[in-house]
Amino acid sequence: MAAHYLIIYGSISNHRRLRVMHGHAWQQAAAVCRVAGEPLIVEEIIVDPPKAYEIRIKIVCTSLCHSDITFWRAKVATAFPRILGHEAYGVVESVGEHVEGFAAGDTVVPTFLGQCDHCPGCASEHNNLCTTVPFVFGPGMRRDGTTRFRDAHGNPLHDLVAVSSFSEYTVVDVTQVVKIDPAVPPKLACLLSCGGSTGVGAAWRVAKVQPGSSVVIFGLGSVGLAVAQGAKMCGASKIIGVDMNPDKEEVGKSFGVTHFVNPSQLGNSSVTEEIAKLTGGGADYSFECIGVSSVMTDAFTSTKPGKGKTIILGLEKDNEPISLPSLDLLSGKCVMGSYFGGLKPKTDVPTLAQKCMNKELELDGLVTHEVGLQEINTAFDLLLQGKSLRCIIWMDKDK
Repeated sequence: MAAHYLIIYGSISNHRRLRVMHGHAWQQAAAVCRVAGEPLIVEEIIVDPPKAYEIRIKIVCTSLCHSDITFWRAKVATAFPRILGHEAYGVVESVGEHVEGFAAGDTVVPTFLGQCDHCPGCASEHNNLCTTVPFVFGPGMRRDGTTRFRDAHGNPLHDLVAVSSFSEYTVVDVTQVVKIDPAVPPKLACLLSCGGSTGVGAAWRVAKVQPGSSVVIFGLGSVGLAVAQGAKMCGASKIIGVDMNPDKEEVGKSFGVTHFVNPSQLGNSSVTEEIAKLTGGGADYSFECIGVSSVMTDAFTSTKPGKGKTIILGLEKDNEPISLPSLDLLSGKCVMGSYFGGLKPKTDVPTLAQKCMNKELELDGLVTHEVGLQEINTAFDLLLQGKSLRCIIWMDKDK
């Protein structure tokens, strides 16, 4: 590494964490993905101080999202070595110049979408895409395109969506940091950093599910189950879950799913036909939470003629086109996508946190496993094997 840095080393195993370096860069542990699809390596890295409009966060806990798996497999925005992770809860350690409204000790969650509150996107009631610090899949801080991470030899490490929470410390743009009431449990706050908010928001803000309506959800992973909770909160009377895993039937019921369809058990009947039977002609709202183009088509054709609304939440890893019947579109059906459930992070995440605290939303059941940073590859195995919804990764669990 560069000669002007004096590193104070300590063993990861005994977790001594005196890490102050020249220029206030810190050396900390992180789980680094050096080769696509291979196990992450927990190693010492250097975390630079925050620049202007940036915040350095001590990560308390993070969790593994299916989007992390997609990036890990190098299906989107390939860049290695990199630090994955984007769903987390932490505490502000320090702030850069021009940062207002945050101070050391604040409890926060990072989000992959920003909110500046000044640009046309943030000012619009119908848009949640900030144009001051726009969202991009590629690596690099969004104001200057550089990284705040280096390995122990000084070589740059790429970030993930300008968050990279699989690290004891990270640096995030101020527009991507949301202050959270310290009374909110860390695990719950972590879920609201991405998956929980995405699912609930899709039903609440994007679809605007109406009381007494019918909803079908394709994929009962964490996001799909959060959609179910959002639909239940909005007063939907029929919430249909579609999943190939029979175990998801009971899981879905605990989140508000009223009916369950397993496509592998329909015989000669199609999913669309089954949904039509259950809803009297098609669902009012359909949510695709898997990221497969053929399922996106099924989600669309399962909605009601003339008024059906389909929301795409799954990340299609191969960016394949989808095929939709043109007459269905002409009849009034619509399809739309959604980043972060259509939510404005700084405005809506604290609101959802309060709804969870008031028990209007029940998302605690999404957490099925908890591990320490040293066991992060176990979290990957559990998710890949379909045994986990959300696995919380605690930074201090093994210390």
